[in-house]
Amino acid sequence: MLKGRHVIEPGDLSVGEINEICSLAEQIIVDPVSFQDVCRGKILATLFFEPSTRTRLSFEAAMLHLGGTVEGFADASYTSSTKGETLADTIRVVSSYVDVIAMRSPKEGAALLASHYSPVPVINAGDGGHSHPTQTLTDMLTIRQLRGGLERHSICFCGDLKFGRTVHSLAKAMSRYPGNEFIFVSPSELKVPEYITKDILEPAGIKYKEVERLEDVIGDIDILYMTRVQKERFFNEQDYIRLKDSYILDREKMKMARKDMIVLHPLPRVNEIAPEVDDDPRAAYFKQVRYGMFARMALIAKLTGSL
Repeated sequence: MLKGRHVIEPGDLSVGEINEICSLAEQIIVDPVSFQDVCRGKILATLFFEPSTRTRLSFEAAMLHLGGTVEGFADASYTSSTKGETLADTIRVVSSYVDVIAMRSPKEGAALLASHYSPVPVINAGDGGHSHPTQTLTDMLTIRQLRGGLERHSICFCGDLKFGRTVHSLAKAMSRYPGNEFIFVSPSELKVPEYITKDILEPAGIKYKEVERLEDVIGDIDILYMTRVQKERFFNEQDYIRLKDSYILDREKMKMARKDMIVLHPLPRVNEIAPEVDDDPRAAYFKQVRYGMFARMALIAKLTGSL
């Protein structure tokens, strides 16, 4: 039963619940008209203390397509936090008006803190470098749609694997499905954290390897998950400048890949995927954006008890 639940990280959802949400999303994809009034009278608050385009608009579009309404803010400078209001008080106030809250913050743990003060469901829309569960649902729905299921894939993550919350979330979630293997491609400074490899993958006996060259592995993978080097996560701008162009996916690299490989990216991209790749049928990142709206529609409907 998902009604009234908070979703702070992918681990808050069981494998069965993830499958249930994806299955509902797939029903909405096939017949969206049947779901256009299921959240009539419900209100979603979007509290975005950090800039966002896709995630915020995806949440808002999801609620509107379900027949509900939206209120909130996209810039914390217009809120009472500038006057010193605590997050706890903001949540106490907002939860008095709405039925569900989607919240993004640059501070890790902010969504969890918010959930302690909210009587309505809080959905973590990204908290610093920690977690991004609805992006994970988006990624998993995309994989289900384009690869036929969530099991027995060779999944390669490339780019910023140290600060990439989408990488951490998806790796943890996909490690719960049998037969998946992982390849992590990054410069040494941006390696995937050991809590993923040493604490999650190794105890479960899941195969993985870490390499520094995408060319060495691109011919052996089913899913390539590209990420940008995130300037906002760096304390030293010189480190960012040195690493930002470490990995660029272009037409030449795509020639080395399998014909049925898919390329995912949580967006926004900077230059890590060359525009020439966009027309390749294996480029799935803009399809991924649309699947994200359906994944959030399914989650909102479940958490509000509308379905």
